[in-house]
Amino acid sequence: MKNRPFAQIDVFTATAGFGNPVAVVLDGTDLDDAALQRFARWTNLSETTFVLPPTDPKADYRLRIFTPGGELPFAGHPTLGSCFAWLAAGGVPRRGDMIVQECAKGLVPIRRDGARLAFAAPPAHLSGPSPTHLAKVAAALGLKPAQILKAQSLDNGPQWLALLVDSVDTLLALEPNHGQLESLKQKVGVAAKVSASTASDLIARSSREARAFDTRADAPAIEVRAFAAAVGVNEDPVTGSLNASLAQWLIETGDLPARYVAAQGTVLGRAGRVHVERDGEGQTASTGSGQIWVGGDCVGVIRGEVTL
Repeated sequence: MKNRPFAQIDVFTATAGFGNPVAVVLDGTDLDDAALQRFARWTNLSETTFVLPPTDPKADYRLRIFTPGGELPFAGHPTLGSCFAWLAAGGVPRRGDMIVQECAKGLVPIRRDGARLAFAAPPAHLSGPSPTHLAKVAAALGLKPAQILKAQSLDNGPQWLALLVDSVDTLLALEPNHGQLESLKQKVGVAAKVSASTASDLIARSSREARAFDTRADAPAIEVRAFAAAVGVNEDPVTGSLNASLAQWLIETGDLPARYVAAQGTVLGRAGRVHVERDGEGQTASTGSGQIWVGGDCVGVIRGEVTL
């Protein structure tokens, strides 16, 4: 065991305590899988990451990402938080304002736009869920069939069953049976479009100090919840991978514009803001074109050493 540099970063917020924290061990060398998983269970955060030297010469660093229940090939808020911690610890990218992260999913470009970071969403595979499985998930969520407008299975490393429901009120009222979702081995993302008339109310409900947010800049187009009991997290406060694949799905269908802000974490007392933008390059999914960038603010909360 040795002392290793450590940081805890709050992601998708400019105000500490309102986003999604990630624990970052900035030197994960010489630790076996059991030690990595044990520490992730101990932090009890939705994700804990370990920074390692890259094996690909194009990458600036390699990242391994663990939930309390297992390793993920890719995840969004750990990508941004770990990059923020790596830069704050003196990391120097090879290509100026473009950082390249290596993870099990492959190489993930991360760009700097002032103080905000944004990752290039990996290509997602979209497919229709089976009606039987969808019915079981809906029952576990307490949703009636008429409340579900659309459903799609999404896979950009993490696999989600995504549902678009009829209203923000329906979304925020959900009280899932997490034991049933765990038995189904299904992570579920649920979203609802935000009308202009409810946007300001949503901001007020998502923060004890709504004045900390610029309602004009951060007015959300969509509200999101993520249920991941299948990997040991009943509800994730703010979820980058889910928001990335939701964008790849719902921009292509015309339900969302090419640039928007997503809100997440309201029920948990958070005020996460995910900034999504599609540019004219790359490929978002098997059904569409244009690269999706998923960004957010990050705040350093804890910095020190951990003995591992």
